[in-house]
Formats: sequence, C-alpha cells, structure tokens
Amino acid sequence: MDSLVIRPLDITDAYMNYLFPFSFREKDRQKLMEQLEMHHFTFFTLDKEELQDKYYGNNIKIIHEELDQFFLPFIEDKLFPAKTDNRGFLRYSKVIEESFIYEVNDNKTNFIINSVDIILCPFGIGIITIRTAMDQEQETLTNILDHIAHFRVLEPKLAFDKGSKIHQENKVFQTTNELVFDYICQPVKPFIIHNEKLAGYYGSLPYFEDERMHSSLFLIANNKSEITEDQLFRLAHLDGKDISGNEFISSSNPDYVKRYVQNRIHDRWAPYTYTISSEHTQVTLSIKKKEQLEQKISQFMSVYYYNLMLHYYYKIMLLKVSFEHSEVSWAKDKRYVEELIELISKFNSRYYFEEVSARTEGKELTKKLREVFRLQNLFEEVKQTVDELYRAQDNQSDKRHNSLLFMLTIFTVVSGIYGMNLVIEDWKGKTDWAKVSGYSFFEWIALITSLTGIGLAVVLIGYTGGKRIYDRYRKWKRDHY
Repeated sequence: MDSLVIRPLDITDAYMNYLFPFSFREKDRQKLMEQLEMHHFTFFTLDKEELQDKYYGNNIKIIHEELDQFFLPFIEDKLFPAKTDNRGFLRYSKVIEESFIYEVNDNKTNFIINSVDIILCPFGIGIITIRTAMDQEQETLTNILDHIAHFRVLEPKLAFDKGSKIHQENKVFQTTNELVFDYICQPVKPFIIHNEKLAGYYGSLPYFEDERMHSSLFLIANNKSEITEDQLFRLAHLDGKDISGNEFISSSNPDYVKRYVQNRIHDRWAPYTYTISSEHTQVTLSIKKKEQLEQKISQFMSVYYYNLMLHYYYKIMLLKVSFEHSEVSWAKDKRYVEELIELISKFNSRYYFEEVSARTEGKELTKKLREVFRLQNLFEEVKQTVDELYRAQDNQSDKRHNSLLFMLTIFTVVSGIYGMNLVIEDWKGKTDWAKVSGYSFFEWIALITSLTGIGLAVVLIGYTGGKRIYDRYRKWKRDHY
C-alpha cells in the first residue's frame, strides 16, 4: 500500500468565519437587543442597501437581492425579518476592523477581525459569528490550519490546545474566550445562561460540543498549485501541526482518505474550486485568481453563510430537544412535558425544513450539511421523543382519570346503598346540628359520605379551575418572554 504524502500548499488569501452558540432567557430578549444597540450593533435587514459592503472586508460586497432569491419564501421571512418584534432570526452586526497577531507553536499569524454578528434565534438560542481574514501576503496551509484549530478553542483544556496568545497593540489575550467575551462581545456575556454543574463557557449548552467553535473558511491558494485529496482531508479535520509542532494528517491510510473526501466533497467547480464539509468546518479551497472569485467570495459571506448558520441552528435545536427529554422527571414535570411537546411541535412546523434553497447548488450544499450534521438521524430521534412524550402523557392522564372515576364511583355506590334520605330531612330549612349526635351508625356513614363527596367535588372544581388559569398564565408568559 502506498504511503500517505502531505503535499505543501501556499495560501495567498484566507477568510475565516467562526460560529458558536449560546443560550439566553427569552424573557431577556428585549433587554439584550437594547444592550446590543447601546454598544453600536446594527439590526440587519435586507432593505438597508448601505450594509451590503459594510461588514465583510475590503472590496467585498454582498448582494441583498441574491439573499432574498436564494431561499424559499417560507424560510426567507424568518431568516430576514423586517422588524425586531418578529420571532425569527434577528441579526445584529458591528464593524470591528482591528488587527491582531495570533501566536502558537512558534508561529505568528497576522489577522484582522472585520466584524461580528450576534443572531438571536427562536427558543432562546443565539449564535455569534466572528468574521476574520488573514492579514499578510502568504502563509502555508499547515500554519493556517494550525491557527484555525487553536483559535476555535474558547477555553483550552488539553495540552495540545494550550500555549497560544493573541496580541493587539498593547493588549494580550490568553484565550479566545477572553478576546470574544471581554472585548468584542461584552454586551452578550451577562445574558448567557450557565449550567452550574458544568464548568467553562459551554455550560450554556451542556448538550453541545465542548468549547470549540464551528469554522467556515474560504481559502485561495497559489494559482500554479494543484488541489489534492490529502489537502482536502486535512482541511476537513483542521489538521495543522501535532503536539510536537510537526505538520500532520490524522490518517495513515490513503484509501480511507480517498473515501472520506469523496463522501463529503462538493466538486461542481473542479478542478479549480472545491468545497468540503465536516462536523467541524465547511471549507472552500480555490486555485483561481482572487479577481476571478469576487462572486464566490460574496456568496461565501452571504447565501452560504446563512445556509450554514441555519443548519447549524437545526443541529443545536435537535440536540437541545433530545437533551431536555433525557432530563425530564416524569413524576414531577408534567407541565414541563407539555411545554416540551409544544416546543417540538412549534420548531417542527415553523422552522425545520428539509428544503430551504431554490437554487441547485444551494440544494447540493444543503444535502452535504444535513449529512455531516446527521440531521435526519437527530430528527428521527426527536420524532420518537414526541411519540414517547404523547404516550407517557396519555398514560398518566388515563391513570388520573381512572383514579378520579374510582373515587367518584365509591361515593356513588355508598350513597346509593345508604341513601342520602337517611339524613336529608335534617338538612331542610334551618339545620339542627344537635340531632347529629343522635344519628345511628348508618346515618353517620351517610352523613360522612355526603359531606366528603361534596367537599371532594368543590376541591376538584377549584383545582381544575386553578390549573386552567395557571396554564393560561404560563402559556401567556411563554409567548411573551
């Protein structure tokens, strides 16, 4: 069997977007939006044409009309709401345009953060996007991948992830987490929900991948180069350098590399441009001249960004539902089960669609994303969850009704045997309670049965009425918060 050779590649331009999710309380949505506006974040809408070239870097302009036409109508109005009171994907963007130096493994990479997005999604999920670009003439593929693999780690815990620093003029950030939450996204930090049982940032989403951002990359290589399978494989796995600082690839089997790449590659524009998707990243690599890629870069920043973000959100929500189902205490969380069923139903009917794009290439990339994110498998699990929840709720409801029916039957039978007429005469007009002490044994049974039955009926009516009022209040609260 042939040995696997790592072929060098020089990158002349690199656009690197990083996405990561967080959780916030729906009741704090309005306060969070106000804080974002106070910190100079702008609400993004398609009718603001002045935003088309504001956030994406020098000489990069997206076309809002293309965004409008790329997605199917039933998802378009949710992705691009015209007002902040619409419950869709509310995007707030801010220009950063500051230069940084990332130092790791004795290598320094100059990059610029062009802008940041904070997208408030339905059901208390948010996604932060950091748009960066390489700020130097050229870099090797190995160093670029090493930079990306380390930068996407918010809180390094493994020895391999540690040892990096981010320099910005007179500031030094020890971790990406410090850069993001203490510098460029400060207004979000107080609103993030943390799970007290879990340490670190991702306590906010205990069911999601720990401490790593998803990356979306557009790389332009020297136009005299040739794109090879080992390079595409390394891109999909972000294989830069090993812990010793040597370039590496996370496989020794050429056949495995070939199969992996073939299953995940989108080669519509081969042999000059390829896109490969994995659970960690989606990368477009091209050996065309930058001037020939203006439209592709524009689409990378617009339609393909939104397509990736939407399916990333699908993955988060499906994991969220599965996790919350596993945390349900059936005996104590009857109302929570009802809310979980409602959450699943709303998500499925309003936001989750298998077809989201009207374009052929959009459908092809969507198919790849659904495969690498395992959305169909996760959705089948959620459907099974709904069935289980409905079944469990029906069983509990049947048990409650049977218990109630049993109690009422007992009172009816006892009342029928002894008859309330044994004591009813004493209740006409003004009740003479002095006669009660002279009741016989059977009259006492009739009296106790009657009073207990009446009391039980009053309690049940009160409980049912109170429960309906409380349920209406909870529903109102969920809808408004």
